[in-house]
Amino acid sequence: MIDTPETNTVLASDSSAAGTPIEVAVARLRAAGLRITQPRIAILNALIRREQPASIEQIHNDLKGNTFCDLVTVYRCLAAFEELDLVRRCFFHNGTSLWQINLAGETTYHVVCKVTNSMEQLDPQTTADLNSAIKRVEDVLKSRGYSDIGHMVEFFAVSPGAKVEGAGKLAVDAGM
Repeated sequence: MIDTPETNTVLASDSSAAGTPIEVAVARLRAAGLRITQPRIAILNALIRREQPASIEQIHNDLKGNTFCDLVTVYRCLAAFEELDLVRRCFFHNGTSLWQINLAGETTYHVVCKVTNSMEQLDPQTTADLNSAIKRVEDVLKSRGYSDIGHMVEFFAVSPGAKVEGAGKLAVDAGM
């Protein structure tokens, strides 16, 4: 590992799965046999700092000044993180991929406004209800012989603060 200010927090305690978000992430990388590199630490820190899912370009922009993280490195690291369930991919209504840290291993669901692209996480009760329904579907698929089952669920809607104007055009309601 390269010893830098961003990685020093990792050096202090790497034997415990509990700890800071970066310590949890590093423990999962090590458990998977992946090296702990400066680009991986920088990308993980950028994701941990974000409250909302972000595009690869937004994550790359968060890393400005880090000469070890070109756009290709961000793509490759996110692909590796996704395989380990360290990140979750979600989408805008136009198909743009967004990435969100997923240290707890819990799936979160969002509703994306078609007008503003704002994203809101579903509340815990709705998420629990959705998880229950998805588990039932997965159980049926398993009973039919399917394995390695996954899913992607995103909701797209016009938020209460936006309205539809004209013939299918979407615009933000500015109190007109």
